[in-house]
Amino acid sequence: MKKLKRSARLVEMTQYLLSRPHTLISLTAFADRYQSAKSSISEDLAIIKEVFEEEGFGELNTLAGAAGGVKYTPKMHTSTALSIMENICRQLEQPERVLPGGYLYMTDMLGQPELLADIGRMFATAFANRNIDVIMTVETKGIPLAYATAACLNLPVVIVRRDNKVTEGSAVSINYVSGSNKRIQTMSLARRALKEQSRVLIIDDFMKAGGTIQGMMDLLYEFKATVAGVGVFVESGEVENEERLLEDYVSLATLTAVDLKTKQTKVIPGNYFNTQV
Repeated sequence: MKKLKRSARLVEMTQYLLSRPHTLISLTAFADRYQSAKSSISEDLAIIKEVFEEEGFGELNTLAGAAGGVKYTPKMHTSTALSIMENICRQLEQPERVLPGGYLYMTDMLGQPELLADIGRMFATAFANRNIDVIMTVETKGIPLAYATAACLNLPVVIVRRDNKVTEGSAVSINYVSGSNKRIQTMSLARRALKEQSRVLIIDDFMKAGGTIQGMMDLLYEFKATVAGVGVFVESGEVENEERLLEDYVSLATLTAVDLKTKQTKVIPGNYFNTQV
């Protein structure tokens, strides 16, 4: 790369860091890239760090030593996240979104890049300090949420299928009981998709009693994998505690009331905001 003026270097360094979250980058790599002294690079990083933290873009952490460097961790201020989720909750309360069974139509929202980026940063904030190897979701609506989170955590995504695809090769399949309607259903995961003993973050779009997520947990047991966390976009608050199959999870929104006759709903920010400082 040609030698840049400092103003241009700051812009390019910022973009470089934003596109490589959770990646340790050495000062030597930056010095070589910009043909600049390490002292100049350190001063630039100090400026970027200050702006990132003041504007709520995340943290820029420095690791000392020969193998050290800097690592960008995307995060979102709780106040910013709350403002975004309150707006999302108002959208989810629209009467036309109510579906039979007390579900909400969310497909259109899960196709909006800006909203997905915000949700990904919220989940990335909640699970930033977990030791995670891979993100898992079940087809289909959880896929965009999983990839948005993966982009912020810089992790691969594994997709659980409802049925085994010939193009996936050999797979592990299990039967599980849906927590909401008590039906027996099937899910499968290709053997090549997940390494044994991986630490997995499960992301899903909607949770009623938690049967689907519990099914994914059972599937992970077959791979000798560990559940490092569970993130849910919207949870149903109308499920009795004794029916809930999960206790440890992070939800961004809670559907507290649904009137199928009047199409009136109440959606509030989820337990994410009970745990964030």
